[in-house]
Amino acid sequence: MKMSKLFVQTQREFPADAEVVSHKMLARAGYIKKLTSGVYNFLPLMWRVLKKVEDIIRDEMDKAGAQELLMPFVQPKELWEQSGRWNAYGGELMRLKDRHGREMCLGPTHEEIITSIARDSLKSYKQLPVNLYQIQSKFRDERRPRFGLLRGREFIMKDAYSFASNQEDLDKEYQNMWQAYTNIFNRCGLATKAVQSDSGAIGGNVSHEFMVITDTDAGENDVFYCDDCDYAANSNHAISNLPEAVLDGKFDKAEIVDTPDTHSIDELSAFLNIPSTVICKSLVYIIDKAPVIALIRGDKAVEETKLLNAVGGVEIRIATSGEIEEMMKENGFDAVAGFIGPNGLKKYGEYDIKFVADKTVENLKNFVVGINQNDKHLVGANWGVDVELPEIKADIRLVEAGEFCPQCGKPLKVTRGIEVGNIFQLGTKYSKPMNAVYLDSDGKAKPYIMGCYGIGVTRTAAAAVEAHHDDFGIKWPLSIAPYHAVVVPVSVKDELQMKTAEKIYNDLLAQGVEVVIDDRDERPGVKFKDADLIGFPYRITVGKTISEGKVEFVTRATGEKKDVTSDEAVKTVVDAVNNIQ
Repeated sequence: MKMSKLFVQTQREFPADAEVVSHKMLARAGYIKKLTSGVYNFLPLMWRVLKKVEDIIRDEMDKAGAQELLMPFVQPKELWEQSGRWNAYGGELMRLKDRHGREMCLGPTHEEIITSIARDSLKSYKQLPVNLYQIQSKFRDERRPRFGLLRGREFIMKDAYSFASNQEDLDKEYQNMWQAYTNIFNRCGLATKAVQSDSGAIGGNVSHEFMVITDTDAGENDVFYCDDCDYAANSNHAISNLPEAVLDGKFDKAEIVDTPDTHSIDELSAFLNIPSTVICKSLVYIIDKAPVIALIRGDKAVEETKLLNAVGGVEIRIATSGEIEEMMKENGFDAVAGFIGPNGLKKYGEYDIKFVADKTVENLKNFVVGINQNDKHLVGANWGVDVELPEIKADIRLVEAGEFCPQCGKPLKVTRGIEVGNIFQLGTKYSKPMNAVYLDSDGKAKPYIMGCYGIGVTRTAAAAVEAHHDDFGIKWPLSIAPYHAVVVPVSVKDELQMKTAEKIYNDLLAQGVEVVIDDRDERPGVKFKDADLIGFPYRITVGKTISEGKVEFVTRATGEKKDVTSDEAVKTVVDAVNNIQ
């Protein structure tokens, strides 16, 4: 490809709305162009990258025994009603109607469609197990799209679904996909860590995310891990062990005490001269329009996904001060945040108030808690005597670095990660409600035991930029780079330079190398900057040293430069390309 013909326009500045490296680099280097919020055009360079990621995925999925198909992007309401997700999925589901008034949605995922296919096709245990996958566009109407391709509304994804007749076969396929994912990300030049995770709207009891560990701002999730064992988990799933909180008998009887102007845990702790570990704080949330009060130890924070799961909710937010004031008045109290407690709170509007107790408060004794009176708290409180312990008890705590590993007891560490893939054991979450059954060896109808396995194709490409870049541009791994090399004649008006550059270009093409020749009549600095920004893995510069039979060979990943002969440059690139996995 000649650079003068390549459909690319690099920019001098990063786009104003770009927050993370991958968004900045891909937009400035001419890979993507924003169409509307969270939706991007994939320009020719980007499409070449995405196709290479897809090819790697296909190769490894096929080797693992999965079979590719393609399902519709637009899905009928009826199937989502069968699974029970039409009303439960939330605002991310883009709903629409066709000209006949039939309700449809843009597929954010394809569990319903694939289950209906299996229901109509897999009738006997003899046909199981089977794994079907597709690479398809998805649409999720994100409330706040951000980070470019890392959290867009429209994206490309590989999703696979396995169907088995028993848990043993599901476990085997789960491990099979785990290994396939490891191979895929290694081939894409990404070091990943498989971490325990929340299953979210997909469902299932066992799930892992494959995270690219990064120190950039693009890391969406905290990943907690242990250096002394194999424990690793996303923040929405991580657990840890804590030392027991004790009060040393300061408050040996329950009584109400004045606590003026103690609106925060720190203020209350300082006023009473007690550690925050013996304070039970009450945090008011609105989950799917209903009020939920989370009770948790004063020194700890609520992990909202865990709280959502504890009550079976979809959308969550912290209650406003106005909503808290209304709630208090409706229950006969006059209190603001900081003085809220569980006693006496029953209803808010049409909803009963739900209480969820974190495990950190279950064993508290002689603790401090709000009593729904401003500037007052109950000290020396005990569950079942002074305060009722809620029926819902769950781990809703956000883990912190330094807390103890649940497997080996050593301190946990934390880092940031970008999710590029996930695997779920769905069980019968979809097959049961959709009556997707097979006949077992005794002729009895049983629901399939399902697994689900996703890879974000566009996310993987963006994550590669986050992992491989410098101040000058992208450093694509050779396996997914849009082109393997660029040949740069310093002066297109120099006959010897152009003749040599064209020979190198043609020699590389003849040996299967994807190569660009920068035939533009531009200053050398412009050509070099564009080459670095676009991220060609190798640059062969033909300049004045050609009179000595030498060209400059630059490896983008390392920045190494050396003078070699034209033949040596060609051989180095060809050997590298031939060694791509």
